[in-house]
Formats: sequence, structure tokens, C-alpha cells
Amino acid sequence: MKLADAESHMQKAIESTQRSFNSIRTGRANAALLDRVMVEYYGSPTPLKSLANINTPDASTIAIQPYDRSSLNLIEKAISMSDIGLTPSNDGSVIRLNIPPLTSERRKELVKVAAKYAEEGKVSIRNIRRDTVDNIRKQEKSSEVSEDEARNMQDKIQKLTDKYIAKIDELLAEKEKDITTV
Repeated sequence: MKLADAESHMQKAIESTQRSFNSIRTGRANAALLDRVMVEYYGSPTPLKSLANINTPDASTIAIQPYDRSSLNLIEKAISMSDIGLTPSNDGSVIRLNIPPLTSERRKELVKVAAKYAEEGKVSIRNIRRDTVDNIRKQEKSSEVSEDEARNMQDKIQKLTDKYIAKIDELLAEKEKDITTV
């Protein structure tokens, strides 16, 4: 694995961690909560965001307006069955999700979930570093690169690792702030 490949894999790990963070409910309405909701539409799972306009009219409400009215009940069912823990209310043309305020206990649980996602991201980045360093050592043993070049490459991959782990820590601090802010 080359350094450029390692960096691109690390960037993907950051993006994956960010997507995981987006699925965590804060006290405010956020359309990203519905990113992973799939609707059984004409026999195939379809992302909710491709079937409806999703907006947040206020801090505690998400409004979902289907492009096709016939999909309203399917969308409502998919939201009810998803793991977001919100009950949809259907008025015939728009589905509304009311976001209840979080208790301090629930906030603490969500901070732990965010920390778990961050740790998974860090482990992923460390695994990329390990694989890259192993590859560099193999190249050194087979005399494809000199000992100095190998050490230089290992230093670079360590700096990349530190940079991306710091980025995950930043994202986690931001998410914790979002969760704990009332």
C-alpha cells in the first residue's frame, strides 16, 4: 500500500465516522437522522431522501413531504421500523417527526455511543497504518527500498495517522458539544 493509498483509505475512515456521528440524535432536528432509512418502494429498498423532500421547519420538527403521495404510508412504516426511535405523525400529505428534548441521562448515553464510533474510526486508521508499515517492511526486506527510505516512509505514515486521529478527536469533541448543548 502506497502512502497516497493509505491517505485515501484514512480519509474514507473519517467520512465513515462522520456518517456514524450523523446518525446520532442530538436535541435538535436534523435531516441527517434519516440518511440510513430505507423504504420498500415497488419491491426494492430505496433511500428515503430520494423519495421525499426532507426539511426542518423548526428546531424540534422534521417534515417529510413525499414526491409521490402513494408512498406516504410506506415512508411512515419505514420510519416506524427504523432504529431512530421516533414516531411519525401523518396528516395525509406530510409526515412530521417531533424530536423530544433529551434527558441528561440519554445525553450521557449518546456521548458514549459517539465515543464508541470515534474509537472504531481510530482503530480503522491504525489498521491502515499497520498494513502500510508491514508493506514497507516487506519492500525493505526484498531490497525494493533502502533502510533509510523505509524509515522515512514509516515516519510519514505515522504523521498521517496522527493527523487523521486528531481529526477524529476534533469531530468527536464537536459531536459531544452538540449532544450536551441543551
